[in-house]
Amino acid sequence: MFIFELVIALLLVGAILSLWAERVGVPYPALLAFAGAALALVPGMPEVALDPDLALALFVAPTLLDAAYDASPRDLRDNLVPVVSLALGAVAVTIAAVAWIAHAVMPDVGWAVAITLGAIVSPPDASAAAAILRRLQLPHRMTVILEGESLFNDAAALLVYRLAVGATLTGSFSGWTVLPMLVLTAGGSIAAGILLARLFVKFLAGISHVSVSVLLQFISTFAVWIIADRVGLSPIIAVVCYAMTIARRAPVEGDARKRIVSFAVWEVVVFVLNVLAFVLIGLQLRTILSRLDLSQWQAFGLFAGSVCATVVLVRIVWWMAHNTFSRWRIRRAGQPPAGRKGMHPTVGTGLIISWCGMRGIVSIAAALALPLQFPHRDLIVLCAFCVVFSTLVVQGLTLRWLIGAVEVPKDTTVEREVGLARAETARVALRTLGTDAAGAKALRREYESRLASGEKQAAGGKPDPAPPVSSMQREAVETQRQVLLDLRAREVIGDAAFQAAQEELDLLELTADPRLRSNER
Repeated sequence: MFIFELVIALLLVGAILSLWAERVGVPYPALLAFAGAALALVPGMPEVALDPDLALALFVAPTLLDAAYDASPRDLRDNLVPVVSLALGAVAVTIAAVAWIAHAVMPDVGWAVAITLGAIVSPPDASAAAAILRRLQLPHRMTVILEGESLFNDAAALLVYRLAVGATLTGSFSGWTVLPMLVLTAGGSIAAGILLARLFVKFLAGISHVSVSVLLQFISTFAVWIIADRVGLSPIIAVVCYAMTIARRAPVEGDARKRIVSFAVWEVVVFVLNVLAFVLIGLQLRTILSRLDLSQWQAFGLFAGSVCATVVLVRIVWWMAHNTFSRWRIRRAGQPPAGRKGMHPTVGTGLIISWCGMRGIVSIAAALALPLQFPHRDLIVLCAFCVVFSTLVVQGLTLRWLIGAVEVPKDTTVEREVGLARAETARVALRTLGTDAAGAKALRREYESRLASGEKQAAGGKPDPAPPVSSMQREAVETQRQVLLDLRAREVIGDAAFQAAQEELDLLELTADPRLRSNER
């Protein structure tokens, strides 16, 4: 009972910290890191050991799906080079650098263990940085790069993580065997994610109960993870492909009520998972710290400090080198084509992206998922938290200042595309409604019909059918939705603009006469 009361109290603390973070303009995970550190120092806290197999599925699967659902294939393709540079290149270099530093500072840490640590701390969690970037309306391209990096670096780092953990526990590793296995695993995971998404969308389309529909979304997310894991595929890749396929097909098959409720529930769940992750890491740190004697503090502190400095410096060096090369190539080739690809990389944007290397829930979940018998587990968990804490606090709390200090080019790509979507959907709605009806009279007749129907229903009678104008409104919304889907399919607009316009249409659909929905049921 004490654990339950503690979690409820800390969820309340997390909500308060999130409100405060919004007010002062810092990412809320930075404040959660403070709460986790404080929890580790509170005497009398219980010892909590989470099942390692549960940690990754519980924390990573919903977080990955939430990030992948918002990803825009068009924007990712336009920014493929920088995304790959960060998601694969920076991750690989960080893993190698951390492994080398870890082995150099503490030679009794084997290479497989050191690589495991590198895989845990290498993937940044860009959600905290993206929250600030969206609020300040900075270039959309920067947000796309950071979110794309966050999506794919998790998959890359966790694949290395699984291989390194397996090599540590079994004591064997064969590159000639692993490479073909990785290729087959990646291909099978992509196919499984796409297939399961299509099956689920078809199944969910026949369910009108909103609560059941949202519950099934969560069940399906964990089911995709479990199925992929059990058959030897990569659950990370499978969930990413599953979410991106759902995002493309759900607007065609889904319904406005389920979408609006689903988005709100997912946002709450991701927030709760972040709070719980920092609670659990804090409770585990309390146990680890109680086992350390004075002779170990200096060694552990030097080790953690070296790793923290490495992950920050490697990202800065790697991305600024990429940024410098990109600017040199643009100067040599001339101006890039105008349009959504036309924003030049600058020193300012390079510094901001370099500084957006905050680690978060994925690193914590990977550390918690280590088997209890894993060599140097206490050291790795402590080091992972130190990296998460230091990057969230130092980089998270100074990112807003850095954004204000450097010169960043203006980018109104999303705003222009939202305006285009609104104009095109309104134009087709006007064609659907025609021009011979008097709008004010039609609206008055609708409210008179609602009044008469409501009075009849209140007296115990059966409500009248919806007036024609309500049916016309629904027809206009449906026509606009088809145009919006066509704009995205032709890549006239990206997913960010599509989702903003879709939300407006969903709200408009929900304002239609409720008697239409009753008739549908």
